[in-house]
Amino acid sequence: MATGKERQRQLAREHYERQMQRRIERQAKTKRNAVIGSTIGVVVVIGGVVAAVTLLGGNDSQPQAASSSPAAKPVDPTKVTCSYPEESKGEVKKVGVPPSKPDLSATQMTMNTSQGDIVIDLQPLKAPCTVNSFAFLASKDYFDGSSCHRLVNPDGGGLAILQCGDPLAKADGKGVKDGQGGPGYSFADENLGGMPYGRGVVAMANSGPNTNGSQFFLIFGDETKQLPPQYTPFGTVSKGIDILDKVSKGGFLADNTAPKVKVQIKDVTISGKS
Repeated sequence: MATGKERQRQLAREHYERQMQRRIERQAKTKRNAVIGSTIGVVVVIGGVVAAVTLLGGNDSQPQAASSSPAAKPVDPTKVTCSYPEESKGEVKKVGVPPSKPDLSATQMTMNTSQGDIVIDLQPLKAPCTVNSFAFLASKDYFDGSSCHRLVNPDGGGLAILQCGDPLAKADGKGVKDGQGGPGYSFADENLGGMPYGRGVVAMANSGPNTNGSQFFLIFGDETKQLPPQYTPFGTVSKGIDILDKVSKGGFLADNTAPKVKVQIKDVTISGKS
């Protein structure tokens, strides 16, 4: 039988063990809560970035959520097979589907607009399926009569673009569906990270990965740090950058992103550079 002193020592030992167990449990709970808090913080930060970039406006194809993308991988354009699956979202103007074999001879695109010609040197070897789509759509007079519907020109610098390519856009400040038009098909991203965004660069607008259609944007500003590499760059303006500057200075319509200086596309031609 245990003596009184032995019983006291046993009770003291058990009390000590219970204290240590509770301490361990508190430390584990504190660590777990710290991890959960960090996760929530990351979600809030990401949400803030998405919200900030989405403020560029509209429900059309557009530069949107900032995220990291892998650098462009070298491709052999002669071995590329292009795929253009059906896409029925938005306002569709169907003229058929481009051929699966890309047209690598298409090296220059001329947009004859109401403000003059804008000439774009294309990159068929870096973005073969993108250039192939433009060559096809131009041959079908797809862009004729459409207007560049969206101007982004923030005060004090920042992302500065003119967005075009919606075949049904009127850009008069009244068309609520401006920016929702497409060719009825989509295609995959190309050349991501393969060409730095900068003044004169032309890239595809999209509403997420691999959702390219016919809308594209022309960059006329120098500050492009907030634009992540997730929009296919496929060419550079070689003539007509002054037109973009003129449109920029004109500003946009009140309560709308349509430019005051209207840019209507009369015709688009694709050719080899002379």
